[in-house]
Amino acid sequence: MNQIENAFTHRQSSHCETGVVANMLTNQGRISMSEPMAFGLASALTFAYLPFVKINGLPLIAYRMPPKSIIKGVAKKLNMTVDSQKFSDPDKGMQALDDELAKGHCVGLQTSVYWLPYFPEDMRFHFNAHNLIVYGKNAEGDYLISDPVFEDVVTCNADSLKRARFAKGALAPKGLMYVLHDKNLDFDMNSLIYKSIKKTAKMMNGLPIPGIPFFGIKGIIYLAKQIESLENKPMKYKRLYLGNIVRMQEEIGTGGAGFRFMYASFLDEAATLTGDTELYELSKLTTEIGDKWRAFAMQAVLFCKNRKQISLGDIADTLRECGQMEKQLQTRLLSLSVFK
Repeated sequence: MNQIENAFTHRQSSHCETGVVANMLTNQGRISMSEPMAFGLASALTFAYLPFVKINGLPLIAYRMPPKSIIKGVAKKLNMTVDSQKFSDPDKGMQALDDELAKGHCVGLQTSVYWLPYFPEDMRFHFNAHNLIVYGKNAEGDYLISDPVFEDVVTCNADSLKRARFAKGALAPKGLMYVLHDKNLDFDMNSLIYKSIKKTAKMMNGLPIPGIPFFGIKGIIYLAKQIESLENKPMKYKRLYLGNIVRMQEEIGTGGAGFRFMYASFLDEAATLTGDTELYELSKLTTEIGDKWRAFAMQAVLFCKNRKQISLGDIADTLRECGQMEKQLQTRLLSLSVFK
């Protein structure tokens, strides 16, 4: 394959999937889309405590909808199609990527952070749901990449990118690649915003599955009980468990407080677009919720480091406050004047 570089404007983002969606849509003059707007339109704000999905032997905790739901959600709202493919043969997966680049497409990929050499060594860990965009290939055969969490574009050699695309383990990407195609970009943005808000508010209460308290506000309260139940566990396990929660919340792509802040930005932008002052007030409440999640994480860290006199009960109580505030947000979102 000869050198190829498709036109692409890189923008740094706070989260990979929302950044990829917003950048792919904005690229080539499709739609001017901010990262918070992509997150809000996808109705991606949620909470899930998944004890049956283990990462490094500890339960997965997510603060957003599953990987790919943002891409699919935004595309569906905007009447676009997502042409996605997975591969069992890595060589065929890499050839398919080259073929799409040769057609002039910028291609989204799901990858493992661990095998991407442009990540600093201390940030490389086994997380398989990292999204990035490949927009070309240089004369040396290295891929030209727009990774949303980096300030500038980067390059990656073919062997490393292949390993990143076909890494094993939880959330294995299986070579997933995707391209967005336009159909009919004729839509009423105000209507889409309110539909997305209503869907988010309904989901915040959790999935309606009897006896399964792992999702939404019910999931937050359930996790608080799990934290209190650590009382009789060895201190090493307590620290691992709480440290895992903080890592899930603050460091990797499931980001807890960060997604609350992003949703606050979405509501703020939505208030400007629609002229609805209630949305602006709710954006302030959502920021306060993000602050409360940060306070929860700080308490957990201080407990792990044996700083100050913080008990498991204190941490669980702060988490319950997060749940109560999210319930208040849900109630106020569903009470918006436009829904009456």
